[in-house]
Amino acid sequence: MQFRQKALSKLQSPEELDLPVRFARPQGRLVLAVTIVVMAAATFWAFTGTVSAKLSAPGILTHAEGSYTLQSPVAGQVTEVLAEEGRLLSAGAPLLHVRTDKGDRPVRAVAAGRVTSLVAKTGAVVTLGADVAILERVKNPDDPMVAVLYVPAGSGSTVPVGATVDLSVQSVPRQKFGVLRGRVKAVGRVPQSPAQISGFLGDRALAEQFSRQGNPVAVLVQLERSATKSGYAWSTAGGPPYVLDSTAPVTAAVHLTAQHPVDWLLP
Repeated sequence: MQFRQKALSKLQSPEELDLPVRFARPQGRLVLAVTIVVMAAATFWAFTGTVSAKLSAPGILTHAEGSYTLQSPVAGQVTEVLAEEGRLLSAGAPLLHVRTDKGDRPVRAVAAGRVTSLVAKTGAVVTLGADVAILERVKNPDDPMVAVLYVPAGSGSTVPVGATVDLSVQSVPRQKFGVLRGRVKAVGRVPQSPAQISGFLGDRALAEQFSRQGNPVAVLVQLERSATKSGYAWSTAGGPPYVLDSTAPVTAAVHLTAQHPVDWLLP
C-alpha cells in the first residue's frame, strides 16, 4: 500500500505534467528513415529493373541437314578404301571395295556429303550392316554451318527464338580467340530420343552423351557470318586464323529473356 501511495503522489505532481513526452530517440528516426528509403528503392527496382539469365547447354557444330551413318550392304573383307576423311562425295560415289563370294563389291554413298569419319580400313572384315563411315549431308563446302544444342527438356520452354548465344568451341582456345556468336533460330517442340539424335548426327556415341541426363530438346543456332578467316563472328576482332571443323563439340551460353524481379513473385 505504501508503494501505491508514492506512485499516485508522483502522478499528481504538477512538476511531472510539464515534462515533454519523448516518443523516439534521434538515432531511431534516422534508422526508420533509412529503412523507408531502402524499401522504396527496392520496390522501384523490382518493377523497373531487369535481371538477365543464361542457360548452359552442350552441342555440336554441323550443317543443317545433319549426318548419316553409312553401313555395308555386303559382308566380306575391305580390299580398297577410295575416299578419305574430309572429302566431298556425290550420291552414289564409291567409298570402298569389299571382297565377297561373288567378287569385289563397291560400298557407295547413299546421299551426297562430306566424309567426317572412316571406320572401315583396308584389310578389315565387315559384316552385313556394319558401320563403315559417317557422312555429313552437305553439297557445297561453302554451305554455312549451324550449331545444334541439346537442352534439358524442362528448360526448353525458356529458350526464346532470336536469343543471342555465345559458343565456346572445344577446338578453339577461348582465352585467346573468344567465343563464337550466334542466335537461336528454332527450338524443338518435344524431347528427342537417343535414336532420333543418332539419326540426325549419325553418331550413336554422341547421342548417348547428349541423352545422359534424359531426352533433351534440340535448339538450332544460326551462326553470325563475318569477314574473318573462319567466316563467322567472334567476341574478339578476328577470331581464330583457320577454318572451323564441323562436328566440333561446343558449350553454349544462351542469353534468356530479361525479367523484372517482381515477375518472380507473381504467378
